[in-house]
Amino acid sequence: MCLVFVCDEDERIVGQQQAPGACPYCGGVIKAMDVESQWRLCFLPLYYKTKRKYYCTLCSRRLILQY
Repeated sequence: MCLVFVCDEDERIVGQQQAPGACPYCGGVIKAMDVESQWRLCFLPLYYKTKRKYYCTLCSRRLILQY
């Protein structure tokens, strides 16, 4: 008997908008992206989360927000 578990992570961009400030590396414009991520096990959704990611439009670097 063989059991195969198929796990999949699906990410989808919900929206984009311009964020205030400039890139600390090149001075380019920063975009904020809202991303929905969903983990599935055999086509059944297990985990669902919406995240906001920041990136520079000029150098395409992902930026991390520090408080």
